[in-house]
Amino acid sequence: MSGAGGLLRALVLHRRDYGNTSLLVELFAQGSGRFPAIAKGARRGRRPTSALLQPFQPLWVGVVGRGEVLTLTRVEAAGRPFDLGGPALPCAFYLNEVLMRLLGRHDPHDPIFAFYHAALGQLAAGEHLDSALRRFELRLLEGLGYAPSLDRVVDGGAAVVADRHYLVEPGRGTRPAPAEGAGEGVCGATLLALARGDELAPAQVREARTLCRRLLEPHLGPKPLKSRELFRQWRGRAT
Repeated sequence: MSGAGGLLRALVLHRRDYGNTSLLVELFAQGSGRFPAIAKGARRGRRPTSALLQPFQPLWVGVVGRGEVLTLTRVEAAGRPFDLGGPALPCAFYLNEVLMRLLGRHDPHDPIFAFYHAALGQLAAGEHLDSALRRFELRLLEGLGYAPSLDRVVDGGAAVVADRHYLVEPGRGTRPAPAEGAGEGVCGATLLALARGDELAPAQVREARTLCRRLLEPHLGPKPLKSRELFRQWRGRAT
């Protein structure tokens, strides 16, 4: 959706220096998806453009160009930056890194943009971090067509039962775990909580994290995520 004057509502996923005075930013915009853009002269003097073009700052942007890399013509704040401190900050960088890996360029994903914006708000508001991250991961996979049904099994469509265990495999869906393999499965109560987007109980956190990591792994590629290392470093300083 464009704002006044054809501006796009956007957030910065990544930025780096470009030339002597410019920035190359990777933007995620409502109505346009993910795309790279050059902010010419953004680092020159005391221009406010560089200060605005930061991750987690809601923006209105204007762009021109016909190639893959566009040129920024206007940048305005679209609200206050998300207040992300402590463990919420590396979690937010994790969201950006996952979007950079999974989203193709110039492919609008407005529902995913809404999920991303909502997840940043949840992290900034101090909501349960694991619940917010799992909720986002599953909505992202769903928006890209990769998410299995977590509340029904693939064979026959029977409802998942809270006190049973299930195997959830990428590309294959949810199946009842055999009795001898129940210990390797996921508890139905965890699957139902994830499907509903509920806050995870303490006993469900590790199980849900392992499941979502397994579902994302085929799409993220082999390169380690830098944001996970950032979180480990933060945790080391906090203890």
